[in-house]
Amino acid sequence: MSARARDPVLGSTRSCQTSSSLRVGKKPIKAEEPTKPPKANAMAQRKMPATEFRRFYDRGDLPISVEHTASGGRIKWKIQPEQLDYHHYLPIFFDGLRETTEPYRLLAEQGVYNMLEKGGRKVLPVVPQLIIPLKTALNTRNPEVICRTLMVIQRLAGADETVGQALVPFYRQLLPIFNLFKQKNANLGDVFEYSQRRHTNVGDLVDETLEVLEMNGGPDAFINIKYMIPTYESAIIN
Repeated sequence: MSARARDPVLGSTRSCQTSSSLRVGKKPIKAEEPTKPPKANAMAQRKMPATEFRRFYDRGDLPISVEHTASGGRIKWKIQPEQLDYHHYLPIFFDGLRETTEPYRLLAEQGVYNMLEKGGRKVLPVVPQLIIPLKTALNTRNPEVICRTLMVIQRLAGADETVGQALVPFYRQLLPIFNLFKQKNANLGDVFEYSQRRHTNVGDLVDETLEVLEMNGGPDAFINIKYMIPTYESAIIN
């Protein structure tokens, strides 16, 4: 058969093409490979924006300074903590708990402990204002910040016999991170400092804090902890 054949209608010639020589104008579309979903990485550290504590301190709006001693730096109060307006100052100091840079970390941590120690009945009315700074600090996923915050929660729960019970309605905001780090046992050694130096790990500190919350939270504490952390077992011996 001739390579060119006459079209009986148009009287013209056309090329005879076999199926093997057909070409498509566009390249064949390949099926897209499914993309793997990103890892959740729930324990990955979050970015920590500048704190209100740092902003107030840099402006000179906090009645504190650093006092240098032979054993290191410590907080120096220009006004005694018990004389301060707790509604204004205590949430600011709690916001500084997520600081990891000196002297902000030192001043915020020591300031919180001093105010809780001296505050007495002035602490209870401020509890609702402390939940967001505590939750923000826990949500950093930074083990150093989490451990510092857990220690403060323990001190807060024992600051007054009514404060521990006042924290119970806020367990749903605070305890999700407890549940996340409850089984984390990475030893942090001396990377953080409390009122006394201690070696611990995040998982053990979570368990210890839950026990403090239960013992200071009144009759409704255990059932609310158990709801958020099903693996928790009561520390109170009946």
